[in-house]
Amino acid sequence: MNLEWFIARRLFYAKENKDGISNSVISIAVFGIALGMAVMILSVAVVTGFKEQVRQKVIGFGSHILISNYDTNNSYEAYPISKNQSFYPDIEKIKGIKHIQVFATKAGIIKTKSEIQGVVLKGVGTDFDWSFFNQSIIEGNSFKITEGKKTDNVLISKYLASLLKLNVGDPLFMYFIHDPIKMKRFNIAGIYSTDLQEMDKLFVIGDIAHVQKLNDWSENQINGFEILVDDFDQLDQMTTLVNNQVGTQYIEGKEQLTVKNIKDIYPQIFDWLELTNTNVWIILGLMVLVSVFNMISGLFVIILERTNMIGILKALGARNFSISKVFLYHASFLISKGLLLGNFIGIGLGLIQYHYHFVKLDPSTYYIDSVPINFKIWHILLLNAGTLLITTFMLVIPSLIISRIKPANAIKFA
Repeated sequence: MNLEWFIARRLFYAKENKDGISNSVISIAVFGIALGMAVMILSVAVVTGFKEQVRQKVIGFGSHILISNYDTNNSYEAYPISKNQSFYPDIEKIKGIKHIQVFATKAGIIKTKSEIQGVVLKGVGTDFDWSFFNQSIIEGNSFKITEGKKTDNVLISKYLASLLKLNVGDPLFMYFIHDPIKMKRFNIAGIYSTDLQEMDKLFVIGDIAHVQKLNDWSENQINGFEILVDDFDQLDQMTTLVNNQVGTQYIEGKEQLTVKNIKDIYPQIFDWLELTNTNVWIILGLMVLVSVFNMISGLFVIILERTNMIGILKALGARNFSISKVFLYHASFLISKGLLLGNFIGIGLGLIQYHYHFVKLDPSTYYIDSVPINFKIWHILLLNAGTLLITTFMLVIPSLIISRIKPANAIKFA
C-alpha cells in the first residue's frame, strides 16, 4: 500500500481529530466547499433549464430552420412559394432532421364588441407537429386538419382570450386588409399559454387553407417550410446542410428560396440567452475561489497541529515531498467529503424545486412561471472533478511550508 495514502487515511479517520484544535476550522472549510458545490450545481441547473425552456418555446412557434421566398420581407405578408419542392418531404430522411412542415401567415385584426387586437393567423397543414401546442393547451383541445376539407377551428393564447374576453367555443371574428376588407368567422377550439408574451399576443393557429383563400393562392402555394432538428447544438451544421439541399442562388424571374435558422430570426432572444453563460462562469469562479481559500486555511491549521508528526517523519528519513503528499491526500479526503455533502444539498434542493415549483417567477419578465431545473449528469461530474482538481492543485503551495520545519525543533516540544 502507498505509505503516504495509508498515513493520510489514518489521519482522516483518527478519533482524536474530532477533539483537536483544527476540528472547527476544518468543519468550516468542509462546509464552505459543500455550500460552494451546492451553489454551482444549482446555478448550472437553473441557467441551462432556463435557456432550454425559453428556447423550446421560441422554437415551438417558429421551428429550428425556416425555408421561405428569397424576397420575403420582415412582415407577415410574404410572396408565396410552391409546395411542390424536390426536398419535400424527403429531407426528413437526412440524419439529424426530425420533421418538415408547411405554413402560411396572414396579418389580421380580431374585433369584439369592446376590444380590438392585431394578430397573425398562422396557417398549418396536415403535416403540422402539434406536440408543442398540445403541451401548452390549458383549455379545450387542438384540432385535426384534413386534406381537402377546411376547418374553422383555431387556437388562441390565454393572453388574447383574457384581453378579448373570449372562451373555448366562442366565435372569433377576424378582419383582413383587402379591397374590400375581408371578414372571417372562426371557432375557438382551444386556449394555449406559453408565457412567452411576445408570441402569445401575436399568433392564432388555424388551417392553412384559410390563408391560401384569403391571399387568392392555390392549394400548392405556401409561405414556406419549417424544419425541426434532433439536436439544437448542431443547428448551425444542420442549417448549412439544408442550405446545400435547397440553394439560395438568385436568378431573376425564377422562384428562389432562402434558409434561415431560429437564431437568425430572433437574434435578440438568443443573444440574451447566451449572456446568461457569463453569469454562470462568474459564479463558478467565485465558488471555486472560496473553496480554495477555505482549504488553504484548513491545511495550514492541520500542518501546524501535526508539526510533531512531521518532525518524527523527517527524523525517520521521510522526504519533504513525501510528507507533502500525506497532507495533500488528507486535504483531498476533506474536499471529497465537502463535495459529497454539496452534491446532496444541491441535487436535493434542485429536485424539490423541479417537482414542486416552490420558487415562482414573473412570466411577463422571465417567460416562465417558476425557476426551472435541468440536471445533466455530465455537468455534475465535471463540476465535481474540476473543483477537486483545482482545489487540490492550489494546495501544493501551502504544503511547501513543510520544507521549512526542522526535525529537531519539531520533536523538541513533543
